[in-house]
Amino acid sequence: METLNRLALRSWEALLAFFSDEEDPEEPFYDPVQLGGVCIVCLVVIGALYWLLWALLVFEGGIFPKARAGLEVLLSSKTLKDFGYEQAPYAMGAFEGWVGNVTALGLCVLTLWALLHLYRTAQKGVRPNA
Repeated sequence: METLNRLALRSWEALLAFFSDEEDPEEPFYDPVQLGGVCIVCLVVIGALYWLLWALLVFEGGIFPKARAGLEVLLSSKTLKDFGYEQAPYAMGAFEGWVGNVTALGLCVLTLWALLHLYRTAQKGVRPNA
């Protein structure tokens, strides 16, 4: 009977400790401002990644049709006129929006290079356990 009473008392104390407002000094401290900042930064990064990939792959048909048309012009007997290009800057045919696509490609390459550099720098600082 005593062990049952001790078990009931321990259970009651555990329940009270679960609902108590005293903070355990072993628990990490989370600042709500930092957590909110992390959420905002994550949303900004996701938005930038979406814009970058959209500008590269979707804007005015994406970069792949333009690259294909450019390679056909360079490597075959086709001309720019075959792809709808006229001498006016507003009638570029298949090459419409190439500035945005190439800019997005450059930003993608720059971003990947920066991430690779960050990864390699962090990897140099990590030492295997001896």
